[in-house]
Amino acid sequence: MDNDTKTAPPQDLAPAARQIAALLDAVDDTRLSGPTPCPGVTVGALLAHIGGLAVAFRDAARKELGPTTDTAPEVADMVLADGWRSTLPGALDGMVAAWRSPAAWQGMTRAGSVDLPGEIAGMVGLNELVLHGWDLARATGQPFGAEEPHLRSTLALLADLGDTPPAGAPFGPPVPVPDDAPLLDRAVARSGRRPDWRPGD
Repeated sequence: MDNDTKTAPPQDLAPAARQIAALLDAVDDTRLSGPTPCPGVTVGALLAHIGGLAVAFRDAARKELGPTTDTAPEVADMVLADGWRSTLPGALDGMVAAWRSPAAWQGMTRAGSVDLPGEIAGMVGLNELVLHGWDLARATGQPFGAEEPHLRSTLALLADLGDTPPAGAPFGPPVPVPDDAPLLDRAVARSGRRPDWRPGD
């Protein structure tokens, strides 16, 4: 019996990916030029980024290193391709499936042009799904829910980076929130986002 059948992966990314997919039906074309909690990033650019990161982290899980894993995205400049309503859910499914292999979490890989252990890459990918799912929900006026283990993973990953994000990090310094704030608010604030953000802020 090989390792793939003996050891379960640390996290299942499916709930976070499903949350994003569930938000897509309410994103009509009039919303694509609207703002998101990410400064300078439109809803359309955010969706393009989600599609790109899904493919990049799929390839990182498979250790298929190349153009998708070697490039750090400029999110604000990304252009949403035609047909995204059909291709984006498939890209998310591909990412989920790749990270269900225990081998994805082992050894070294690369994402966003950064070499890192597979276990860390998987957590970064989960973090991207959780935070950008929240971004999309908030930008389009939809409710958002994330599983507690996913929120705790996101919060822990961001806390490990300290209060001063490294150069080139896609998020700002933590936003202060009360210690007893909901876990989602604490995770969002730790990423430099305002938990109470609304379009027009």
